[in-house]
Amino acid sequence: MAETSSSNKPARTEISRPVFERTFKINSEQAIRVIRNSYERLIRSLYAIDVILRIVGQEQAVDEIEAIVSMMITECAEQLQQEKARLEKLKADNGIAEIPTYTHPREFVARIASPQIAQFVELIRLLDQLMMVMDTLWLCQVIDNKHCVDARYHWQQRLQRLANRIVTIERQAHREAYAQGHGEEVRLARQESGLQDEPETVIDDELVIDESDPVQTTGKAAAK
Repeated sequence: MAETSSSNKPARTEISRPVFERTFKINSEQAIRVIRNSYERLIRSLYAIDVILRIVGQEQAVDEIEAIVSMMITECAEQLQQEKARLEKLKADNGIAEIPTYTHPREFVARIASPQIAQFVELIRLLDQLMMVMDTLWLCQVIDNKHCVDARYHWQQRLQRLANRIVTIERQAHREAYAQGHGEEVRLARQESGLQDEPETVIDDELVIDESDPVQTTGKAAAK
């Protein structure tokens, strides 16, 4: 009887989702670190939000969360663009036309499975462009070393904190689904989608410090 009951249970079918694969060259160490520390975790969280809430029939909640995430990313992009424009003007005012090459650029293969992932990928590319302008001004002695180090840390941290806030949104959606009695359904869906049974954690909405990164560890010590 138990076997019959189990066999009557409808099997979940895998969903064929549209994906773009795009390859970019990333030059600056700060953008590379955002990819290394935050990107994979972020795209898993964005996918999990979609999986969890659509399973429990909360289409409106998915739309609302997607709108919030898009707004957060757009706000960060605007700040990056404003700073890049300011530094580009400083560069032009000093008659600087050249840009540096980088010793260890990376090839970044992005799998674009949602508009929000596409937005964050563009955010990483914008950070990379900003860092290149900043590095140019530093190498040409227009901005000093301390200002450059602080600014690099600030913008890298800005993107990583944004990613962590999105991961926190996923955790909240997960808890709410369990509270509504959908725990087992969500757990199975996460497993079948290649996600962890439990969402990844972030501590006090702070970025995870990369101990191999002297800029991050210096900044952390200064903040204490």
